[in-house]
Amino acid sequence: MTLLVTGGAGFIGSAVVRQAVAAGRDVLNLDALTYAACPENVAPVAEAPNYAFVEADLRDRAALDRVFAEHAPDAVMHLAAESHVDRSIDGPSAFVETNVTGTFNLLEAARDHWIARGRPEAFRFHHISTDEVFGSLGPDGHFTEETPYDPRSPYSASKAASDHLVRAWHETYGLPILLTNCSNNYGPYHFPEKLIPVTILNAIHGRSIPIYGAGENVRDWLFVEDHATALLTVLDRGTVGRSYNIGGNAEARNIDLVRAICAILDRLRPGGAPHADLITFVADRPGHDARYAIDASRIRDELGWRPSVTLEDGLERTVRWYLENEAWWRPLLDRQGVGDRLGVRA
Repeated sequence: MTLLVTGGAGFIGSAVVRQAVAAGRDVLNLDALTYAACPENVAPVAEAPNYAFVEADLRDRAALDRVFAEHAPDAVMHLAAESHVDRSIDGPSAFVETNVTGTFNLLEAARDHWIARGRPEAFRFHHISTDEVFGSLGPDGHFTEETPYDPRSPYSASKAASDHLVRAWHETYGLPILLTNCSNNYGPYHFPEKLIPVTILNAIHGRSIPIYGAGENVRDWLFVEDHATALLTVLDRGTVGRSYNIGGNAEARNIDLVRAICAILDRLRPGGAPHADLITFVADRPGHDARYAIDASRIRDELGWRPSVTLEDGLERTVRWYLENEAWWRPLLDRQGVGDRLGVRA
């Protein structure tokens, strides 16, 4: 099987690429190498004979057609997306162009390829999405695969639109699709504009650690390597046309998460302790969802997957990785928008 992974130089995509290549799969990594992409993310497998890379943009349909014609993938794992909520508030057009139009282009290129090859039953189009399409929960309850969509940001709205397109291409054209919605990911190679890497990097530099609002927003945290394993499990054994929620069973308030990271740094980098003194509460993000929580019983019961990394262990591993890999994150601090407060134009 030749596996086409879109966005394979990004955070989650690169975790999928590393696992798939290490498992002996033939992997083609397609990435436009936009601001959040890092070729270094796949450096551990870049020289493997079963790995190849092509630079292409989902908005370029002709380029996608060339990729399918040249490489004839047997499956697509679609992870390429604009994904930062704050950036979507400031510049929503890029999110519509990439997440909606780009997904449409990829679906059409994949459909043409699938038809040209005689509609093979084994072909799969696996679309990777987010739990943010479901909106915001109160203090109780969990998102299931049947939860109605209720996106609240330009980012989540664009991902919801792409989910609907994927389902429609299955129902209308018979394209064999799989769809997954995940909770918040974290771990090594996380681009330094998201909460956990911001906390780690600001703390070790002695800079203020910004927390939106009162830090009461709750997220379910999923270690990125666990997520990659789940995605490959769905690709191999998921039921065509079905969606699967993927969560870490690790809910935490933002303020508690940040304090836990600070406590780890107090132990590993005691020179700056107590790092929690750097916490600063700032004006909340517009439309900030209160709580996300995933019911992952379907993927557990049907496919036997469950998270293997606890939040406590995952945070420890993540902090240690950032402390040991300054050569990876240091150049990224100069990229556009990193370190700036975004999402305030609303």
